[in-house]
Amino acid sequence: MEEKKFDFNSVIGLGLIAIIFFWMYQNQPPPEEIESETNKTEQLETQSEVSSTQNRIQETDATPASTLQVEDSLGFERLKNKLGSFAYSATLPSATDEYTVVENDLVELKVSNKGGFITEARLKSFTTYDSIPVYIIKDGNALLNLNLLSENRSLNTKDLYFEPTISKVGDNTVLSMKLKTSEHSFLEYRYELKPGDYMMDFTIRTQDLNGVLNTSDPAELTWELQGYRHAKSISYENRYTELIWEYEGDKDDYLGQGRNDDDSANEVSWIAFKQHFFNSILLTDTPFKNAKFYSENLVQDEEIDTLYTKRFRAEMPLEYSGGELAYNMNWYYGPTDFKILNGYDRNLDETVSLGWGIFGWINRYVFFFLFDFLSSFISSYGLVIILMTVIVKLLLSPVQYKQFLSQAKLKILRPEMEAIKAKHKDNKMKIQQETMALQTKAGASPMSGCLPALMQIPVFYALFMFFPSAFQLRQKGFLWADDLSSYDTIFELPFNIPMYGDHVSLFPILASIAIFVYMMLTTGQSMQMQQQPGMPNMKVLMYLSPLFMLVFFNNYASGLSLYYFISNLITIGIVLVIKNYIIDENKVLAKIEASKKKPAKKKSKFQQKMAQMMEEAEKQKKAGKKR
Repeated sequence: MEEKKFDFNSVIGLGLIAIIFFWMYQNQPPPEEIESETNKTEQLETQSEVSSTQNRIQETDATPASTLQVEDSLGFERLKNKLGSFAYSATLPSATDEYTVVENDLVELKVSNKGGFITEARLKSFTTYDSIPVYIIKDGNALLNLNLLSENRSLNTKDLYFEPTISKVGDNTVLSMKLKTSEHSFLEYRYELKPGDYMMDFTIRTQDLNGVLNTSDPAELTWELQGYRHAKSISYENRYTELIWEYEGDKDDYLGQGRNDDDSANEVSWIAFKQHFFNSILLTDTPFKNAKFYSENLVQDEEIDTLYTKRFRAEMPLEYSGGELAYNMNWYYGPTDFKILNGYDRNLDETVSLGWGIFGWINRYVFFFLFDFLSSFISSYGLVIILMTVIVKLLLSPVQYKQFLSQAKLKILRPEMEAIKAKHKDNKMKIQQETMALQTKAGASPMSGCLPALMQIPVFYALFMFFPSAFQLRQKGFLWADDLSSYDTIFELPFNIPMYGDHVSLFPILASIAIFVYMMLTTGQSMQMQQQPGMPNMKVLMYLSPLFMLVFFNNYASGLSLYYFISNLITIGIVLVIKNYIIDENKVLAKIEASKKKPAKKKSKFQQKMAQMMEEAEKQKKAGKKR
């Protein structure tokens, strides 16, 4: 038996192998990285197969299919098992995560090959409160997905690759994104962007896919968006962030005021994911037969620096017609500006928070017209607010005059009413009867003072809704306020006060002082009178109203607080003028005495009914005493 010789090369080889194994051991990834890579394997498998098959097809464009290598054929077969006929789209050069940019002078959009939907939408003319460009869509906060039933498979377009093609139709830029099963069979998303317009045409259609898709059931379209924060006060911005839709012709509804909401509707013609001053709207010429809506509040409180306001989702079935999809739609990415939205004549102005009923009517047909007229020749929007408030208060001054005239009459009659109370101090019913008779004869009914006050409420509430919704006020400064659509700050607090915030705003302080002075003028005399049972304590109200203004308006738009300050300042002036220069108590007293001498007017049916009820109550009271 031959003795083996020592092999130096073997030793070197073993040493090299040992070094390699030692190096691999020292440089192996940590366990969590291995787990992460394992989780990615399944996601990368399809892409690897796509790349391999795609490269072979590119290399052998002029080569018969029979010459393809076995491993490439197997990769394509695995793709077909997963994607069916849509495996073709995964073999095209466009099967990457690249994107295509389309833009006009107002909007820049990025559309991804993967999914074929918009992954970035930037509004060129606007910046956020901290001077960052306004993005409605960015960094994966939006999704558009069409769920398709194809060859016994459920496929989601968000995971599939579209082929982009850009062309021009006149001045319009057209981007066609096609998810193909062959060169002439595809699902297409078509975007057409016009110059100078926030609205673009959007089409979803199929061509020659009736043998590939299961058309007996509708395709399910899902649209999602997480609203980016754009304003200084996220809680204030979130208050005006909501999901709105139009259905059954011209009806509209909304959700999003609660923390988590859901709803549904039939025959939906548009859906808006509305933020305070920016809007994402999907419109369709063929109404969605039905749609489901979901809203989730993402803001916890003002102290937490949250990136998003709310998460919205809408689910809509797309019906097939003749075995194909054909939906002509529109996208709107732009400002929540009443003037712009109203110009499309699609009822999109309903997305602007103008108030319901008569309040919205007053804003649409009176205040927006007046605001546009004044701002057409006044560059300072703070002065526009002041002048607009002056005009409104002067127009309402005759109503206030009637209110104060009624108060003056009641003040003059007070000694007689006190005498009635003293005379019938143990008979409240009798006091009410004789007091009412005195006031009616003198023409000084309390209702004549209440009605003018009630008439002003629609105007005041309409303005309360108008100023926070006026897009023109956004980032427009006045005096110390750098943005009339957000709160003004004169002092930053080193801590946060619940419901008040971490700053001090001056306009709410001025408005609170003005309200306090006004209430002193109008309710000071009422507080001197004995408090009536069941009536609100005027002294408490006098202090609570300014306090509410001071606390709750600290985070509101400074333009709204400016309006309240100027409004109450003007009201104080009107009250002083009416009391000191217009209403002469001697003349009012003479009119009252003249009214008393006139024959009693015939009572209205309401007055007769009230008198009858009081008399019956008085009789029942007397009968009860006799028993």
